[in-house]
Amino acid sequence: MRFFDRHLFGDTREWVCSRATGDTLEVAIGTGMNLPLYPADVRLTGLDFSPEMMARARARADESGRPVTLVPGDATAMPFDDAAFDTVVCTFGLCSILDVDAALREMRRVLRPDGRLLLADHVEAAPAPVRGVQWLLERVTVPLSEEHFRRRPLLRLPAAGFTVDTVERFALGIVERLVAHPTV
Repeated sequence: MRFFDRHLFGDTREWVCSRATGDTLEVAIGTGMNLPLYPADVRLTGLDFSPEMMARARARADESGRPVTLVPGDATAMPFDDAAFDTVVCTFGLCSILDVDAALREMRRVLRPDGRLLLADHVEAAPAPVRGVQWLLERVTVPLSEEHFRRRPLLRLPAAGFTVDTVERFALGIVERLVAHPTV
């Protein structure tokens, strides 16, 4: 991931995390790469399906002194009350969640009505030759690790109950980051 962070994703993690406020849930927290990037006053909860990833996130949190509540769980059936969070964050995680639509609906469910969804992911590229390479990569990555390169969460947000406020794409359209809020 660090290679991609340096050479492709740019400041995306900082861009997303700096916009988090209040009670914040990071879905698919993984190894906790975002932990040092959140504002100090954010009350952070991290959710991940993998015990191994959560152990690495715990070690990173302890090392950095960043308070975080880590909760094991599935993004498609989160163990949180409705409207529990001011902000929901997911960076480079929706590409490997089996049921993206269910995960987005769950993000909507746990988000407060005046809350914000902050997403970043690698998505289907703009140029056709790059999309072709992504298609070829998926022939290997999807069966091996359920890693998708051509998903566009942006296109699924209205059906999940979100209105998009801001969208940015760069790196040949491969990287997309956005801010959305619950549709009332």
